[in-house]
Amino acid sequence: MKSLFENYKSTIVLLGSILLGGIVGAYMGPKAAIFQPVGDLFLNFLFMILVPLVFFSVTSAISNMGEMKRLGKILKNIVIVFTITSVIAAIVGIVGVLLFNPTKGLNPEMFSDIIASASSEGQEKVSLVQQLVNTVTVTDFKDLLSKSNMLQLIIMSMLFGVATAMAGEKARPIANFVQAGSEVMMKIVSLIMKFAPIGLGCYFAAVIGDLGPQILSGYARVFILYLILTAVYYFGFYTLYAYVAGGKDGIKIFWSKVVPPTVTALATCSSAASIPVNMDASKKMNVPEDIAETVIPLGANVHKDGSVIGGVLKVTFLFGLFGQDMTSISAILGILAVSFLVGAVMGAIPGGGLMGEMLIISVYGFSPEALPIIAVISTIIDAPATVLNSTTNTVCSMLVARLVEGKEWLKKHI
Repeated sequence: MKSLFENYKSTIVLLGSILLGGIVGAYMGPKAAIFQPVGDLFLNFLFMILVPLVFFSVTSAISNMGEMKRLGKILKNIVIVFTITSVIAAIVGIVGVLLFNPTKGLNPEMFSDIIASASSEGQEKVSLVQQLVNTVTVTDFKDLLSKSNMLQLIIMSMLFGVATAMAGEKARPIANFVQAGSEVMMKIVSLIMKFAPIGLGCYFAAVIGDLGPQILSGYARVFILYLILTAVYYFGFYTLYAYVAGGKDGIKIFWSKVVPPTVTALATCSSAASIPVNMDASKKMNVPEDIAETVIPLGANVHKDGSVIGGVLKVTFLFGLFGQDMTSISAILGILAVSFLVGAVMGAIPGGGLMGEMLIISVYGFSPEALPIIAVISTIIDAPATVLNSTTNTVCSMLVARLVEGKEWLKKHI
């Protein structure tokens, strides 16, 4: 019993801090905002190391890979795994709303104040081609040094790593430097995580204290449905994915290491802030370093199964509010496609769902005044959505390892 506690001590402490924070937040309500600075302090430490962590990890993984053929194989299988799991997540969401319609008995008048409070100032229109350019590039190098441009940073880090590998022995000092930098960054992560119980507990208390009234204001059915779907996907499909990746041993090692990333995502509501913890967990799951250091940062930006399920709920919520049919084959296929896209464009930072929400409104031609309605949904499902967005990538790293290294990959790295 004592050895069991020692093995899971950090996990038990983290869970306990989150539970205590939730109780305090629910009891104090908005007054729990006094804990916000302590939570922000922890979150800011994670954000401070995010840019160098991603740069060193991604660059090191690629520059020390040895051969470009392996990189190509990893990227190809990342695309396959991300696509399949996102489609499954969308199907789970659609089945959920068909079985338990969150808009049943909905009174549209309930949302009149939200619609009326929408800003009359329109968003600056950007062409699709220009939006793609802005998604993968920035106008200045200094803009890469921001957590708001993580995908662009990852792309540049990959290019830097490829160029270093292509330069061969001439660039060996650089390859050694970025590898050492990656090791140092992970040590910094371990130091910051010692503050996690206090930081996460305080942050979660403030979040619960702030969101309590919103959850009760007409969105309870959406919130309950999302929690159910989260539980089904998290416990059911993660177990399935882990089994596909490594059999019974895969299930065992996944569930023994996934709790800290889950708690971090739940408390911070940030896929970006969870990157360091997820990367550490993936390596402890015996995923090869080059795979973990490619899958985790990339997945935090372009693979968000929680946002996919959330996209389904947002679309169907608007369908119910405006009296549109969502049961036809064409409607279901449309929801599937749009929710898939929403999972790719939502940002990996707290409240970063504006682009996804604008996409929904644009595709279906809803009034821009409907934006605040689904923005509230983003807010109330933010915590469980981030859990799925973030932790899915840990089990996906196992699946990619299975595809890249073969059926016996887990035994090779134990």
